[in-house]
Amino acid sequence: MAADTAQHAAEAAVHGFDLVPVVVLLAAAVIAVPLFKRLGLGSVLGYLAAGLAIGPFGLALFSDAQAILHVAELGVVMFLFIIGLEMQPSRLWAMRGEIFGLGAAQVALCIALLICVGLALGYPVAASFVAGTGFVLTSTAIAMQMLEERRALGAPKGRRVVAILLLEDLAIVPLLALVAFLAPGAEAVSNADRMIAVGIGLAAILGLVLAGRYLLDPMFRLLGRVRAREVMTAAALLVVLGSALLMQEAGLSMAMGAFLAGVLLSESSFRHQLEADIEPFRGVLLGLFFLGVGMALDLDIVAANLGLIAVSVAAYMILKMSGIYAVARLFKADRAEAAERAVIMAQGGEFAFVLYAAATGAGILSAENNAILTAIIIVSMVLTPIMVILHDRFAPRAGPSTDGIDVAQDLRASVLMIGFGRFGQVASQPLFANDCSISLIDTDTVAIREAANFGFKIYYGDGTRLDILHAAGAHAARLIVIAIDDREATLKIVELVRAEFPHTPILARAFDREHAAELIHAGATVQVRETFESALLMGEEGLKLLEVDPEAIADIMEDTRRRDAERLAIELVEDVYASRHLLRGNAAVSRDVEDGSKSQSGAEAAGDKAGDG
Repeated sequence: MAADTAQHAAEAAVHGFDLVPVVVLLAAAVIAVPLFKRLGLGSVLGYLAAGLAIGPFGLALFSDAQAILHVAELGVVMFLFIIGLEMQPSRLWAMRGEIFGLGAAQVALCIALLICVGLALGYPVAASFVAGTGFVLTSTAIAMQMLEERRALGAPKGRRVVAILLLEDLAIVPLLALVAFLAPGAEAVSNADRMIAVGIGLAAILGLVLAGRYLLDPMFRLLGRVRAREVMTAAALLVVLGSALLMQEAGLSMAMGAFLAGVLLSESSFRHQLEADIEPFRGVLLGLFFLGVGMALDLDIVAANLGLIAVSVAAYMILKMSGIYAVARLFKADRAEAAERAVIMAQGGEFAFVLYAAATGAGILSAENNAILTAIIIVSMVLTPIMVILHDRFAPRAGPSTDGIDVAQDLRASVLMIGFGRFGQVASQPLFANDCSISLIDTDTVAIREAANFGFKIYYGDGTRLDILHAAGAHAARLIVIAIDDREATLKIVELVRAEFPHTPILARAFDREHAAELIHAGATVQVRETFESALLMGEEGLKLLEVDPEAIADIMEDTRRRDAERLAIELVEDVYASRHLLRGNAAVSRDVEDGSKSQSGAEAAGDKAGDG
């Protein structure tokens, strides 16, 4: 295999750029990732396995994994830039408590816990500190990818993980300074030198902020007038890589520079175009990063130090997960969120490589220790996707937390409203305006808590249960309004209420015409199709914009309502085709349909039309 690689290199020298490594990397990703996702193992594990297969300890198609990792780190950089585009400065400022409170608490506690592993194994204090601290720094690439695959990046729990990752990115600066301080002969570095290094870092951040505030948006406006998409793409790459380079030269994190650039452009009118331009590069390079991590796993070192690595990986991951869980619970996260965060952030990260390399150069770690610690980090990265899969498969399904929420009990009001989402909120306003007393119940605990901020008292209760209906006062209500967005549950509640409280009027939300007919048959007094009135209003506004005579519009709307009512009355006793003559359309009905020999496609088309509104 090495001979083949040498042959490819020789051919490349003659013919130009060698495409074989590029083709191999792409083929490995294209084969492994879909296969692993199909098996339910996730894309990250697919990339890692592919990297191991084509790396030095697999097919040996690549010998220098570190070179690939250095290039592929740009994927992490671009990921942070895109995250920054979603974080307006005001939103980032609102997260300051989570970044410097939650993030700092987690980092401090985990460092204290993880130092103990090195000390227990007999290593000096300085080496134990560096080893444990490196493991504390979570892999931004893996954590972000996991959150993205779980569609949790935009959720509150996802934003809290992002806040912690940002704090860890910031922490690499003082940690590198501590490495220099702990190094043998550290007294040779004066306090003045350290202050200069801090000053350079602060100046770089200030310069990037000023450039982003006063230069970037005008630059993109100028380039936008050129109307050359490739120039905008080049400019986007220039901003990302330039800001990363500036931070790197100042001794800070490249990812932090890209994130700040994204934040500064988050309120730009070019934000969405920048995201679209960067996204393909981000995806490819992030995948390449995971391939590189798989290649970098040195199986010789793992085999030679199997016991030490196994004990260290287990100890580091267990202690780190314990620290993350404890801090999460301390900051009021529920058990499910705390456990999920602990599993997602259990691994060491790419910044550990930087910290260990600096410590090796400073004489705190030996080259052998550095290799062992690097293997420990990579093994933890490989284990994380597996742990997430096991967590999802075996963790108990958390029911909705009702902490701070009152359960429906002995309620009494003239109106009982079941469901208080976007439909129920609007429907409640005329009733409240008439000073009706209303008992509100719902099963969405998040919505219940948020509605309390707007002056609504909602009780937790499942309207499909008879005992809950009694507790919510259905027996005493003069009207029961069913406004949930679950068509099957709505039908069940109507049937239950009609059977148990036969004299109480039922006002029910219908999904479509078919559902409306089912509700009427089940005993609903009145059903309201959720899109009917809004759709009619849109049609009426269209006629106004076309400058149709107001009296003609009124006649048309009245006729449309009459025809719809007649259609529904016919459909209650016959099928949807019996009322099709009342529909106005732009095509004649086929003879086959007129004769009743309806094809499957014709039935589906008619069903779609009948279901509208």
